[in-house]
Amino acid sequence: GHKKWITGISWEPAHLKAPCRRFVSSSKDGDARIWDVTLRKTVIILSGHTLAVTCVKWGGDGVIYTGSQDCTIKVWETTQGKLIRELKGHGHWVNSLALSTEYVLRTGAFDHTRKQYSSPEEMKEAALERYNKMKGNAPERLVSGSDDFTMFLWEPSVSKHPKTRMTGHQQLVNHVYFSPDGQWIASASFDKSVKLWNGITGKFVAAFRGHVGPVYQIRFELRSLLYVININDVQLLTNCMVWDVRTQKLKQDLPGHADEVFAVDWSPDGEKVASGGRDRVLKLWMS
Repeated sequence: GHKKWITGISWEPAHLKAPCRRFVSSSKDGDARIWDVTLRKTVIILSGHTLAVTCVKWGGDGVIYTGSQDCTIKVWETTQGKLIRELKGHGHWVNSLALSTEYVLRTGAFDHTRKQYSSPEEMKEAALERYNKMKGNAPERLVSGSDDFTMFLWEPSVSKHPKTRMTGHQQLVNHVYFSPDGQWIASASFDKSVKLWNGITGKFVAAFRGHVGPVYQIRFELRSLLYVININDVQLLTNCMVWDVRTQKLKQDLPGHADEVFAVDWSPDGEKVASGGRDRVLKLWMS
């Protein structure tokens, strides 16, 4: 259905619908599409951006967020695909979006206890309980990273205006990510650094330096709140690094890739890390 390449995919959260049948995709063609996996077709087209849609997130409140090269973030309801809010402030392309509830949205009913469920309804109830516990009384927060070197922290259900403008990077912000508990935000930039921010206030906390190339992606690990980043570090043949948020020091190098690493992720149980990049190799690491 899309006319150009796909830039992002996000599933409808398990606490909203079980079994889960829908996901949303974003595309260079300027649209986002909601798909039904049982019908195997598009059920809603989200049209309104004037340039490429670079990232998409299906939020825990049931709305979809799309970031675009038209410098805006749009908020959509998911029954008819109507635009309900527009978040403006960035002066250049929006590259990345992250939600404070992302970890529980991703894992649904499943946590470290590996509990099994007898029905989709039971699974939905457990996912909702986890979501509500993580969210607490605070609104779901959204962070956006841009080519304008800045980030914005939003509370979209409260206001269309940003809560905080986060500055400090010297080049474009390529990726932003919340820690599993929502207390931290990490940002990756082409300025060869990773920065750590308070996930509630947006206040700057620390910078992680030492890389010789752009930083492409960040992931947090649940158990000890370490995070892995992937970088263009060909000269050292060291593309993945593990940093300890508490000590703000490098904990471990993960060498072996022969070229830039573009994607990295922790398994939800925190036991493995997968990385892949330009050398066309996927590596699996035990934490």
